[in-house]
Amino acid sequence: MGIIVQKFGGTSVADPQKIHNVAKAVIREKENGNDVVVVVSAMGHTTDHLIKLAKEVTSTPDSREMDMLLSTGEQVSIALLAMAIQSHGYKAVSMNGQQVGIVTECIHSKARIVDIKTDKLQKKIEEGNIIVVAGFQGVTPDGEITTLGRGGSDTSAVAIAAALKADRCDIYTDVEGVYATDPRIVPNIQKTDVISYEEMLELARVGANVLHPRSVETAKQFNVPLRVRSSFKLDNLGTLIIGVDNMEIYKPVAGVAADSSQIRILLSELPDIPGTAAKLFGSLAKSNISVDMIIQSLASNGTNSIAFTVDAEDFESTMTTLEALKAELKAGEILIDKDIAKVSIVGAGMVDRPGIAADMFRSLAENNINIKMISTSEIKISCLVEKENAKNAIKALCKEFGLESTESADVKGDLPDV
Repeated sequence: MGIIVQKFGGTSVADPQKIHNVAKAVIREKENGNDVVVVVSAMGHTTDHLIKLAKEVTSTPDSREMDMLLSTGEQVSIALLAMAIQSHGYKAVSMNGQQVGIVTECIHSKARIVDIKTDKLQKKIEEGNIIVVAGFQGVTPDGEITTLGRGGSDTSAVAIAAALKADRCDIYTDVEGVYATDPRIVPNIQKTDVISYEEMLELARVGANVLHPRSVETAKQFNVPLRVRSSFKLDNLGTLIIGVDNMEIYKPVAGVAADSSQIRILLSELPDIPGTAAKLFGSLAKSNISVDMIIQSLASNGTNSIAFTVDAEDFESTMTTLEALKAELKAGEILIDKDIAKVSIVGAGMVDRPGIAADMFRSLAENNINIKMISTSEIKISCLVEKENAKNAIKALCKEFGLESTESADVKGDLPDV
């Protein structure tokens, strides 16, 4: 008998009927002879509703109070799911982040998990219970409630699986697995049966909306096998995510993704002297702002320009930091471009196959799509394009790298927008 951790998102527990469907899926795994820990998100659009309520009270809600508010959403869904499981004749107990012992950093709204104390979980499991855990939340060492930010429930599930040394972590979604791109844009896209942590991590970072990067990072770090599965087709094994060393075959390009949440910022007329970039990006790091693509270009008058991208949710704090730093850096104008999207191709097979970048650039050029910035890694190439061209870029690149299928993907429920 092993331990299986399951995670169900908000659309899977959106109403009482769906909660009973989830209960049946959980019980099915229990009847397979496994101990089961289930991590769930808040029902449907509860989190969005709570955020809206807060903004109606104040335009600048305090981050601590926001965590107190948002953490209530998952407590509703875990209690209801535990009741549903009990109604089918099985022992179940719900636990919030504090009760489990999910210890996080002392940062509100996007805390990271630093430890999970498994004593209570193990005791409840040994008593024969199915454990239903609130995702997306934890508690600081001094007892303050925190939330984990976007994708927090995925991260909770994988971290719990790692702490319990579970056999596997199954992430249940509205799609049948990981597709080579968003099936709403390319309906006849291939579903991937097996993908590496490395490829999935890059796809998640560049806009694929199936898993959050932090959950994949945790799975890779602790070697937790992941399956992305459909909440509606329980017999479908979905997509297995494992280490690249365990894969027999991998493609030059495994997937294409677009991220429209990026904003491009350019600082002009910066003095071309040592330490400028260090001061700029060091200040952003101190403000807990992650920077993505970076390009520095030298001007003829002894100055240079630095362009970089940040996530839209960090834009206001980025501008506050830059305005405070502008005089010290002796920078010129700060230019903003919000009408952009980052389009990326990802594949472990890029490493030893020349010409992939050239094929990507040619395909975009043939479709009259201009490239504003380029960044690369061993298994990823990203191009910044006009936001209105993102979907056409995805279609062109899927065709270019043979990622289309003869069958249309089956998509149910809501997926985040591209």
